[in-house]
Amino acid sequence: MRHTRGRVVEVDDVDDFDRRVAAGARDLAGWRCRGLDLSGRADVLSSCHVAGAMFLGCVLDAGVAADLESRGALVFPTLPDVPVDTYRTSLYTARELFGAAGYAESPDARAYAWAESDLGHDGLLAATLHDHAIDGALAGWVGGRSLVGVMGGHAVRRGSAAYADAARLGWLLGRRFTVATGGGPGAMEAANLGARLVATSEHGLREALTTVAAVPHYDPDVGAWAAAGFRALDDAGAGAGGETLGIPTWHYGHEPPNVFASAIAKYVRNAVREAVLLEVCDAGIVFLPGAAGTVQEVFQDACENYYADPTSVATMVLVGRDHWTEHLPVWPLLRALARDREMEDRVHLVDGVDEAVELVG
Repeated sequence: MRHTRGRVVEVDDVDDFDRRVAAGARDLAGWRCRGLDLSGRADVLSSCHVAGAMFLGCVLDAGVAADLESRGALVFPTLPDVPVDTYRTSLYTARELFGAAGYAESPDARAYAWAESDLGHDGLLAATLHDHAIDGALAGWVGGRSLVGVMGGHAVRRGSAAYADAARLGWLLGRRFTVATGGGPGAMEAANLGARLVATSEHGLREALTTVAAVPHYDPDVGAWAAAGFRALDDAGAGAGGETLGIPTWHYGHEPPNVFASAIAKYVRNAVREAVLLEVCDAGIVFLPGAAGTVQEVFQDACENYYADPTSVATMVLVGRDHWTEHLPVWPLLRALARDREMEDRVHLVDGVDEAVELVG
């Protein structure tokens, strides 16, 4: 949670910094100043007690950083040659990640190329700082919201029945909850699409599905794939006002983030992302048919529920009886694991998304 009062104060806006100083603040112990342009404020900073303060990625006049450090402050400079903001204070948007030029030149593509390179010491530090910043931004974003997760296969194509089912699931769940997904293509994209268009009619949802189906896959042209998504959002207008979360990772950067998540918590490290994705889904998770990645998520979630306090067990709903009992027989093991545990009555297997919606919460 972001602190704006008390012993620890997070100051992420230069106007907020100026307001506090103008009101008489001179003891900055416990302040966390992130990404502020503090140029021209050397005299103000020299008059403040700064021992115990932190300046993260701030712009400072020449000599000010050394002065702050000599008086007990911690100063973390902006790291060079890093295509991500290591001290950002908000989640991403799809338009920010895709940028205005072609996808190859987009912030998302450049960050993926960087994340796949030999990062070295500074790069690893930047990745850690970035993911920590995303943690903070995400904690602030989820506050006051009840989130339900939708997990499923990344290979589900636009225009397919499975894609339409996932979109309908997101559309129905979005009426009661904030829908969170892994933020990628396939079933994840479809669920984000449905939740984003929660304010539109079923006809409007079908129109959006038709629009994106014109470009069924991101291969070979990510730009065209994203553009079809943005067209669907533009056509929906006010109907695309739903809030929905995507939590992707540059570890799978060859799969671009979908454009339908209204907020995107994109991580460099996948292990962190996986844990966070499960953690934020307090209202439970619906698992659509998927392969190895979805199976991994099922049992990660099952492990959390197995050891959870009785008041913290979250609902698990597996959709697709044949898939989860015959194709990938996850259900028998999951049911056996849940037997005689607090989670036993919160684990379900259903045939379709309408049944799943009734069980969540």
